[in-house]
Amino acid sequence: MAKVTSDDLGQEPIGKLLIRQAVPASIGILVMSLNVLIDSIFVGNWIGSIAIAAINVVLPVSFFIAALGMAIGIGGSSIISRALGANNKEKALKTFGNQITLTLLVTVIMVALGLFYVDSLIPAFGGKGGIFEPAKIYYTIILYGVPFLALCMMGNTVIRAEGKPKFAMIAMIIPSVGNLLMDYIFIYVFDWGMHGAAWATTIGYLLCFGYILYFFLSKNSELKISHTHFGLDRPILREIGSLGFVTLARQAVTSITYLIMNNILFNLGGEPMVAVYAIIGRMLMFALFPVFGVTQGFLPIAGYNYGAAYYDRVKESIYTAIKYAALVATLVFIVLMAFPGEIASLFLSDRPDLAAEQLASNQFVIEHTPLAMRLVFAATPIIAIQLIGAAYFQAIGKATPALLLTLTRQGFFFIPLILILPKIMGETGVWISFSIADVLATVVTGYFLVKEINTKLLPK
Repeated sequence: MAKVTSDDLGQEPIGKLLIRQAVPASIGILVMSLNVLIDSIFVGNWIGSIAIAAINVVLPVSFFIAALGMAIGIGGSSIISRALGANNKEKALKTFGNQITLTLLVTVIMVALGLFYVDSLIPAFGGKGGIFEPAKIYYTIILYGVPFLALCMMGNTVIRAEGKPKFAMIAMIIPSVGNLLMDYIFIYVFDWGMHGAAWATTIGYLLCFGYILYFFLSKNSELKISHTHFGLDRPILREIGSLGFVTLARQAVTSITYLIMNNILFNLGGEPMVAVYAIIGRMLMFALFPVFGVTQGFLPIAGYNYGAAYYDRVKESIYTAIKYAALVATLVFIVLMAFPGEIASLFLSDRPDLAAEQLASNQFVIEHTPLAMRLVFAATPIIAIQLIGAAYFQAIGKATPALLLTLTRQGFFFIPLILILPKIMGETGVWISFSIADVLATVVTGYFLVKEINTKLLPK
């Protein structure tokens, strides 16, 4: 088998290349999403609906800190893809070294702050009533592993920038399989409850870090850095920051969204309503995995070919990515519209031997989730334009439009909608806000993407 190199990004047919990049990315995201999904099913059936709600409260805090690594990874990987496309290997190496240093510095500081303010953060994100104690247990243990997760997220994007999607896929599969195995041992066998769920997830992060470290030390990576590359370089940091801020801002808005949603839903229906949102959140991660996979596969292709000034290939990659992503999004939409009740029932048990309070909570969640799911996913077929459009501007290094388009859905549309519509429509207003925001964001993104294609991606 011929060795895969970054040069292939500028040579292979776009359709074939996108499939080669997107399929491993999709599989990796699928396994990670299955991990979150099955983890939630295990927790819901073996611990209860309150435990699912507790994890949902913790996720935005831990994911925001981990997203620092992803932001540094995506920002730096855009530079690396374009540097490799322009045959500037030294800049690619220096960028990678700076990514590692910056990720370690930032995440360790954020974890220390996160642990110091634990008793304030959890209630602020909806960890009230019976949710607080299990959320605190999960949060404290998880946070110790978050720097390793951040390094994994950063390293994974660099592996893709090198044009090695299969290795990136394996890096995503390993922690997921490890987590599920540890879930069974720690929760079901040892009966450690929330402690077991948290340690299983943390061990998964460590396994992922071990594999990514192996990749970059092995002959499979083109980026062989030395100690001189770790010194922080201001121009590179500025470029990483401007591009990475797009990802960080998206995650920050996501965390704010969780904060607002958990509090609104707690006020509408208590802990069970927060659990409904937890299930919807898992499905947003799981069901859309092929769409996210196409987006991940698209990024290095667009970045490399833009850096090499192959504008016809960039344009073709945009159209092909949207076509593939829209197709799979439509298939996902059909499944979710057809079987929302069956999907909801997977997460929780309605066994009659459960305590009356727990049984009532579980039944409430199972009854309220199907309508919520249908409303949340109603605009799924059109989200490809939104995701690919925002990803394009990030891939080519245009930080400002990438930032604005990334924030359009959640920041400019969704948050105002969930602050207004629930006051008018109650619970339904919360769920319908998702689809309205998707439609509005798609229209805005489509306008700017078409304008970019018609003015900037012209043949030389």
